[in-house]
Amino acid sequence: MAQDKPPDDLPQRHGPGNVPALRRGLALLGVLARHAGPVTAATLAREAGLPRSSTYHLLAELQAAGFVVHLPAERRYALGIAAFELGSSYLRHDPLERLAGPILRRLVDETGHTAHLGVLHGNELVYLIKERPPQPQTVVTDVGVRLPAQLTASGRAMLTHLPNPQVRALFPTASVFVRRTGRGPRSLAELRAALAAHHRLGWAVEDGHVTAEFASVAYPAFDHGGRPLAAISLTFRHRCADTGDADGTGSTGGTGADAPVADTECGGTWPDLAGRVRRAAGELTTRVGGLPPPA
Repeated sequence: MAQDKPPDDLPQRHGPGNVPALRRGLALLGVLARHAGPVTAATLAREAGLPRSSTYHLLAELQAAGFVVHLPAERRYALGIAAFELGSSYLRHDPLERLAGPILRRLVDETGHTAHLGVLHGNELVYLIKERPPQPQTVVTDVGVRLPAQLTASGRAMLTHLPNPQVRALFPTASVFVRRTGRGPRSLAELRAALAAHHRLGWAVEDGHVTAEFASVAYPAFDHGGRPLAAISLTFRHRCADTGDADGTGSTGGTGADAPVADTECGGTWPDLAGRVRRAAGELTTRVGGLPPPA
């Protein structure tokens, strides 16, 4: 029995010249991806080389599919959650994990703490890699686990480097601000205060927001456009009542150069561990051909 084969005129009927709507829609997504923040329809039309009327029709379709978000108060457009999901799906494939794996294993050997690689999936943080020391401590994180991004140090590290309208689109209502331990931001205003504090500090922290008596520090790796691609974190046991070096992190809490960070009970920032995490994230940025954002 002869096998089916495509008709002879398939290239003519289905070539790139006969799917202009798809090509134009992808062009609009490409323009949005190149910009650090939301842009106007006029800018999209100009940079994509499209008529204004066609641009609005295409944006409406992309918005209905979740790939674009319209910000009516600003009369601008931004990438939607579906675009994040598509990007996150790509990131969960081997290339990123293969590049990050040796970096995380070395980080665990240097510090004796659990290291993670996570990516944003909408307003959640998805763990792609978890590397543990020889005597690991029990935490809820594991490969494939999703947690509210606003509670995790990794999620906050990436959210800190997203434009405000994009953060607002990811956290549109108070109902998305779920909590696990009774701690963490309860509103967009509280989340923004925490992100601003992390920006001033230079890295993200969380203290007991995911698992009681555990803290984390994190810093993102960036893509070729200077956007957060993933985040590397270290998680370690920490009790707010501890003093001195009892927690094994080399920190005494929020003293000296360790300025308190919004929404952290003890004010610990663990600069020594954060420095190691930042170097690891910088190495991953270099390996993926990324570009750190301007200082």
